[in-house]
Parts: sequence; C-alpha cells; structure tokens
Amino acid sequence: MTLQTISPKNWKDYELIDSGDFQKLERFGAYITIRPEPQAVWCRNLSESEWLQQAHVKFTSVSSSSGRWDSLKNMPENWEIQYAFTNALDKQLTFNLALTKFKHVGIFPEQSVNWDFITDKITTIKSKIEQPKVLNLFAYTGGASLAACAAGAETYHVDSIKQVVNWANRNMVSSDLKDIRWVVEDAVKFVKREVKRGKIYQGIILDPPAYGHGPNGESWKLEDQINEMINDVFQLLDKENHFFILNTYSLGFSALIIENLIKDNLIKTGLSAIQPEYGELYIPSSTQQKLPLGVYCRF
Repeated sequence: MTLQTISPKNWKDYELIDSGDFQKLERFGAYITIRPEPQAVWCRNLSESEWLQQAHVKFTSVSSSSGRWDSLKNMPENWEIQYAFTNALDKQLTFNLALTKFKHVGIFPEQSVNWDFITDKITTIKSKIEQPKVLNLFAYTGGASLAACAAGAETYHVDSIKQVVNWANRNMVSSDLKDIRWVVEDAVKFVKREVKRGKIYQGIILDPPAYGHGPNGESWKLEDQINEMINDVFQLLDKENHFFILNTYSLGFSALIIENLIKDNLIKTGLSAIQPEYGELYIPSSTQQKLPLGVYCRF
C-alpha cells in the first residue's frame, strides 16, 4: 500500500495547521477555519486558545448532518483560492469557496494528488487519442473535472445536486476553462444507461460518499452498492487506453476491501492483467501530524 500526500509547491493557498481532539485547523487562502474531523482522535499540538486566536470561523455541529459557523474574525461569505500544477501541464485552477451548513467549504485538498495523476495520464493517452473522454462520478464541485478539462479531455461531470453542479460551473469559468458537460443525475442510473448504450471512456473517476440521495430520492449507500457500481464502470472503460481512480472516505472502509472489490471486478470484466495501485491519502499538518483522508485505488 502506498501513502500519498499533497505538494506544498502546488498548494500555497492551503495549509493544515494543526489537528486533534476530533477537529482540524486549516488555512484556505487568507482565512483560517476550525472544522470537525472524526479521524483526528489524538490530542492537538497547539492549545485551544492558539486555535481561537488564529481562526476566522469555527463550525459547530447542530445535528448529525448540519451545523453553523461561529464568527471569530471578519471574513467574506465567498472567496477564491488557487491550485497550481507543477507538472508538464503548467496551469492553475481557481476554486470558489463558501461556508456551507454541512461543514464543507467546497474543496477537498487531498484530492489534488489525483488531479496530478489525471493530467499525467491524459497527456499520455493523447499521444494515441486526440481527445480522450473522461467521466467523473459523484463529482461535487469539480476539482477532478477541472483537471481533466485542463489537460484536454472531453469531460463529463455527474452529480445529483444541481446547486453543486452550478458551483462546479463557477469553478470552471474562474479557471478560464470551458465545455465541461454537466449532468445532474443519479450516478447509478447514469452509468447503467451508458452501459446499455455501449459508451466507452478513456478515464473514469469515482469518488462516492458513504451515503447520499439522487435528485429523485434515489438512495446510495457505499457498502451496499459499490460492488455493482465498480462492475458497471469497468464495462465503460477503454480496454487499451485508460485510467481509473476510486477514492473512498468512510470510517472503517479498509484498503483491503477496495483491493478485493477491484480484483474481483477486473477479472469479471476482462481486465485481469491490470496491476492497480492501492493506498491512503493523508495531509501533514504544520505541527507534524499525518491526517488520514481516505483510501484509493488507481491504475
């Protein structure tokens, strides 16, 4: 298993300052937030007063699914940060951030490890296919979609929440990109329809939540549906020129579970020769902790 982490060269606008006591202290551009973090079971290195002196806002949970932001210093409701590729792509992405009632701000910085992977693989595939097709499922505010588009892929962005897709569109415009194909639909239904149509993609990115709902109330539960979803998306994957990413952030969802799922479905779909990479994403804090943020498979 491989450990992957973000590059400070790429992420001058992001920093995990400290973590612990089930919280994390992060800097997004000029603004510092305190948010819940269920994996930070250790003690924080900085004192609570040091956290509060630095932070602009602190998230307080009101229920299991939502909460409120308590203001500690003045800051805008919306702001921007940039991510700079330092590979051959040599481009910059711009993300519009906001404080949501679900504790998110509109970006998962650890996923930048996969953005670099996406751009590198698309560059390689373009030597054989002029414009590769990339499918990003459960695509949220579109970090992976922006990366694929910036690298020159025909990019399909699928998410069930219209407001989130609109947010991703703003990120596309702010990043001086265009022509991402937006799909507001249940990911399971979309994939099954694409299989029936015989569609093929050179790249597939799968970043499912632990649970969620489609636009018409369709239910998603990771452990119940991920096996079928992987089997379906492998049927959409170009057998010769391809890349694939699966990322999961769910407490107790081991990399070994991912390995078993992937190996079984590679055999079933005629891709058994592929040797995937399995690993864990983490972000190091400035106080020398390593915060785990999901397990992945990619090839």
